[in-house]
Amino acid sequence: MFNDEQLERYSRQLMVNEVDLAGQEALSAARVLIVGCGGLANPAALYLAGAGIGQLVLADDDVVELSNLHRQVAFRGGQIQQPKAEALCDQLQQLNPDVDVRACVQRVDAAWLDQEVCDASVVLDCSDNFATRQAVNQACVRYGKPLVSGAAIRMDGQFAVFDLRQREAACYACVYGGGTDGDLACNQAGIVGPVVGVVGTLQALAAIQLLVGAVLPQRLQLFDGRTLEWRNMIMRQDPACPVCSGRANREEGA
Repeated sequence: MFNDEQLERYSRQLMVNEVDLAGQEALSAARVLIVGCGGLANPAALYLAGAGIGQLVLADDDVVELSNLHRQVAFRGGQIQQPKAEALCDQLQQLNPDVDVRACVQRVDAAWLDQEVCDASVVLDCSDNFATRQAVNQACVRYGKPLVSGAAIRMDGQFAVFDLRQREAACYACVYGGGTDGDLACNQAGIVGPVVGVVGTLQALAAIQLLVGAVLPQRLQLFDGRTLEWRNMIMRQDPACPVCSGRANREEGA
């Protein structure tokens, strides 16, 4: 049950039919894992904390730098050189003390993901390299957890929901292959701040929708910040995918 202060805090959200009281209870019972605490995670985590997610787990091994502040809008100048996971945690707890926020200052690996993804309701991939993305995807496939993926570089964004609770859902490797080559960092190519804001905000909205029971379309969405236009591509499961092929058979044998 929610107390009077909480009912007032979430009152505008409770008025929305797709959320209402049952949805708010689902949000408060959820645990969302956010991998990476940079430009995508900043808006995503702020909106999820504001929405009243029960627990947020933040993972990143990097520290806040001056060059981050134009796009990583949850951070403040006084937090430079503070670990990003801890700095973001501090801001979220000030925004909504009802939310349990746990900061994990480390580079995630398969063993860590095996523990954390198992307990997550939804996973947000806000990382900036293919190796981490592949490891997150593999863990989400293993445990059948919905994965909300975002990426941004220069003035281009990408967004996709891989609802791996669904037997026929594509996974990240179905769309991008299983490789880890081709990383292009913001310090090499540049990034316009609002582009990560657009994608990160969509990641938060998708997570909320999944948690309140919505079924989202399996599409890769491509954002062009130059024209403010989106292109949609239907995603299909690859029967030869090295990560998720045979998942349905494994589930039937479980």
